[in-house]
Amino acid sequence: MSDKIIIDGQTMLRTLARLAHEIIERNPDADKLYLIGIKRRGVPLSKILKRNIEMFSDIRVELGELDITLYRDDLSERYDAPRLSSSKIDFDVNSKPIILVDDVIYTGRTARAAMDAIMELGRPSVIQLAVMVDRGHRELPIFANYVGKNIPTSKDEFVSVRVEETDGVNEVAISAKSVM
Repeated sequence: MSDKIIIDGQTMLRTLARLAHEIIERNPDADKLYLIGIKRRGVPLSKILKRNIEMFSDIRVELGELDITLYRDDLSERYDAPRLSSSKIDFDVNSKPIILVDDVIYTGRTARAAMDAIMELGRPSVIQLAVMVDRGHRELPIFANYVGKNIPTSKDEFVSVRVEETDGVNEVAISAKSVM
């Protein structure tokens, strides 16, 4: 099975605009929000959400980048020598409304690792999760507060969220997992 585009670039940008409106509506008392993109593709998605939230409201948005590599519970299975990219969070998370941004929620393990990393930095007033795609198959009781699109998948499929900043195109595709 080759890649099947399930969300094109225009639809993806409209979806991110809708997610920004949902974030604004669910945080009516916020004068400032703190978006933290989970590396890799959560970072460019968080930048688009920041731009949209600031365009649609008077809410100011701070951005952070989070590398969760060392917080993963499957680290030994996935990496012989993990490659670290650095986290960049230039604000205090204590008592702040934090919105984690990721491309896909699948088992929930990435979101759990991200929450562990944030909690080591302090105690936010709330942690919410925004994702472009929810594909199901949760292994942990974690849900996204903001979902661009629910896409039922089999475990034999792979969902790719591609963003202009890293991939040269905005789109979401589904394909069969490759056998290694």
